[in-house]
Amino acid sequence: MLLTHSGEYVQLLTPRGERVDAPGFDPWVADIDAEELRSLYDDMVISRRLDTEATALQRQGEIGLWPPLLGQEAAQVGSARALRDSDFVFGSYRENAVAYCRGVDLTTMISVWRGNANAGWNPYDINMAAPAIIIGAQSLHAVGYAMGCDFDGSDDISIAYFGDGATSQGDVNEAMVFAASYKAPVIFFCQNNQYAISEPVGVQTTKPIADRAPGFGIPSIRVDGNDVLAVYAATAIAADRARSGNGPTYIEAVTYRMGAHTTSDDPTRYRTESELDEWREKDPLDRVKHYLTSMGALDADQSAQIDEHADRVARELRAAIRALPEPEPLSFFDTVFAEPNAHLARQRSQHAAYLASFDGGES
Repeated sequence: MLLTHSGEYVQLLTPRGERVDAPGFDPWVADIDAEELRSLYDDMVISRRLDTEATALQRQGEIGLWPPLLGQEAAQVGSARALRDSDFVFGSYRENAVAYCRGVDLTTMISVWRGNANAGWNPYDINMAAPAIIIGAQSLHAVGYAMGCDFDGSDDISIAYFGDGATSQGDVNEAMVFAASYKAPVIFFCQNNQYAISEPVGVQTTKPIADRAPGFGIPSIRVDGNDVLAVYAATAIAADRARSGNGPTYIEAVTYRMGAHTTSDDPTRYRTESELDEWREKDPLDRVKHYLTSMGALDADQSAQIDEHADRVARELRAAIRALPEPEPLSFFDTVFAEPNAHLARQRSQHAAYLASFDGGES
């Protein structure tokens, strides 16, 4: 079974901010009033502002690397807000808007990118696993957690976020086999941002990615990933199916990575400015702002307040990261093994000698 809507994908809000009917999906957003929608918009504006601030921090040498999410705010905020606090999230390295919605402390969100932490936040503080760097590995973790929820008799669910590139990884496909076989209460959420680093999605598949899931016995939904209402509705449907004992659902959120893969990437080498212009017209924030304005639910003062809120959060992020102490150069040896051993001690000694060879080096 493939859950779809007429047209290329499910859409409730056009790029021009016009609300369109989507039978089967409209009831799932019926309780989102103007205030709730402003809150979603606020989350999206803050997520974008945090992302641009983190990118600037990397360019200024405050952090080593950053994976931008620019353009994917609706996919992340819409799905995150459709979950319960008790549900568990398994993401990749790009789900920083999801982390914000889950209530992550800003310092722990970015400290790992500065080298001050091995994995960032405590997963149990916000029911979200630390970012997975190995592509697709988190999908297996999500299925295992979901199976555990089922065994415990809980109606909590898990969700695995991954990109279009991860769909070619064995881990994702193996996770789908287990999820289908055990009817695990899990959502597979693919953010199809059109590129696996520099590889366009058309190289990996000639069909919509959502079409793969039914082959595993998993129903799928293909949704406009730049439409926060459509994403919210699709995730709410998938969550309800999982809680009701009907097993996994696969969501393909069709979006676009407006920034680089990471700050070490130069996307001008593999995509054109005209392509970017085409996707700028589908901006996820603009369409919500247009819709709210047309409803009379967002005036100039309210818009300015949201922007100031975002700037304030960005200032908090900058202050937090700059207040972190410099990591001790030899500290990364401390957590390699549970117990010390001669091999590690030798490596530590050799690295200490190397550091001491520089002026002002540490030993």
